[in-house]
Amino acid sequence: MPPRIVVIGSINMDIVIHAERLPREGETVIGSDLRFFPGGKGANQAVAAARLGAETFMVGRVGKDSFGEPLRLGLLQNGIKCDHVIADENAASGTALIIINPQGNNSILVAPGASLNVSPADVDSVAELIRQADALLMQFEIPLDTVAYAAEQAQAHGVLTIIDAGPAKKCPPDLLTKADVLSPNETEAEALVGIPITDLPSAEEAARKFLELGVKNLVLKLGDKGCLVAQEGYIFHCPAFRVSPVDTTAAGDAFTAALGVEMAKGEPLERAVRFANAAGALSTLKPGAQPSMPTREAVLDFLRERDAG
Repeated sequence: MPPRIVVIGSINMDIVIHAERLPREGETVIGSDLRFFPGGKGANQAVAAARLGAETFMVGRVGKDSFGEPLRLGLLQNGIKCDHVIADENAASGTALIIINPQGNNSILVAPGASLNVSPADVDSVAELIRQADALLMQFEIPLDTVAYAAEQAQAHGVLTIIDAGPAKKCPPDLLTKADVLSPNETEAEALVGIPITDLPSAEEAARKFLELGVKNLVLKLGDKGCLVAQEGYIFHCPAFRVSPVDTTAAGDAFTAALGVEMAKGEPLERAVRFANAAGALSTLKPGAQPSMPTREAVLDFLRERDAG
């Protein structure tokens, strides 16, 4: 049986422009290759989980606007159950403006729209679904009180709960302890514990701070440096796979979804993290968020090639 994954999170339309650099205040920079891609951290993770072999359920909101129905249809086309994707009467669909530089790195500005209306009542409406799940994935593009409430419901039923602590924002320390696995990137970790991460020693310092706050399992995403895993009395570094990125948008979402799928299957954390690193690396080789999410076969082929090499 495939693992059953419930994702509660954001659903956005990504408006992507390539540019040599970000504009300074008051400056106009000419970009190129304007494209629209379905995105949102929640929806990206749902697409990744489905392509990696999980039975996936999406819980979130879109607007009753020109983006809303295409976003929902995109999820359905990936085999995701969308009975609990609500068309919100009172807000526009979430939208992200993404600028990508020649190295494939991005800067993102998000207007969450309807995602800010995902509420504890929405969580109550899927209580039975959560109870039957193998894992619950959430992010910080929906209200933090909703994240906390859903985590409490999942924990009460022994459901593996993974919180992707992005985008970067301050949050109550007790929220961090409600997850079985907390997974920020460097910028998000600095926002949460106040320690700038510039190398592995500073990453380990931040990891120890998270553990002091009561985090059970930390998986700290470090971009091209891989990731750092920390538990009480145990820290290890899992290096990244070397690739030439085209677009790093949603690489962290591919990583988090892959981590959740493998852990829901019962894989040990070290093996799950290596699989997640491979999924994240593969996602950078194609443009766009959801279009770049890899299949399970692609990740396994990638790992076999690296092991053979």
